[in-house]
Amino acid sequence: MPPIRTINLDDTALLDAVSQKTELAIALLKKIATDYAPAALANSLSVEDMVLTDLIHTEQLGIENFSLDTGRLPPETYDLIADVRKHYGLTLKLYYPRHDLLETYTHEHGINAFYESVELRKGCCHVRKVEPLQRALAGKRAWITGMRAQQSATRQGLPVQTFDEANGLEKFNPLADWTEKEVWTYIKLNDVPYNALHDKHYPSIGCAPCTRAITVGEDIRAGRWWWEQPESKECGLHVKKA
Repeated sequence: MPPIRTINLDDTALLDAVSQKTELAIALLKKIATDYAPAALANSLSVEDMVLTDLIHTEQLGIENFSLDTGRLPPETYDLIADVRKHYGLTLKLYYPRHDLLETYTHEHGINAFYESVELRKGCCHVRKVEPLQRALAGKRAWITGMRAQQSATRQGLPVQTFDEANGLEKFNPLADWTEKEVWTYIKLNDVPYNALHDKHYPSIGCAPCTRAITVGEDIRAGRWWWEQPESKECGLHVKKA
């Protein structure tokens, strides 16, 4: 059953937890907007990033909101980009892969080379995500993500704030200690738009060729790069510099 339909708004303990964590997230976002300007939300259009988008919009904070259009996103993600514009009056700033890097990669390795090895998959992610992110973060003092510690083995112990050595700026994860249920409770309480694929058992959504639905009992990141081992399931955006 889609997660939003399982949320019980009569659960007072859950509502209290969401209320308290929302207040903390707002306080942190205000601090970022004041003390770390210019700052930006790297919006992957995940349900977590939609929570942050809603908070930033509601509080009218001076935080840029951008997204990376890899060129291989699902149609439902593009629909959500359009919904964000209608719902919030917000046109996301989109960054695209450099055509020369993308043409070189596909010419040398093939259009679907990411299925062949972890190295080639990460190479594709670098061209379509990492390099555009570097351009998006140029000149910023901080960036914000919707990552949660509960999401995967690679994100356990996720801090709320850390210094991103690879990009040379502060990195904030305001929802680091939120649970999936708390995220969906916020979405339901505030009528926040979200990706329609979530209602088709896609808890984690990336590029279309690298994302599938999951079955009951599977890890929430099981549908991302499902042919790889859990410890390699990052695209390079959130990997610490060695």
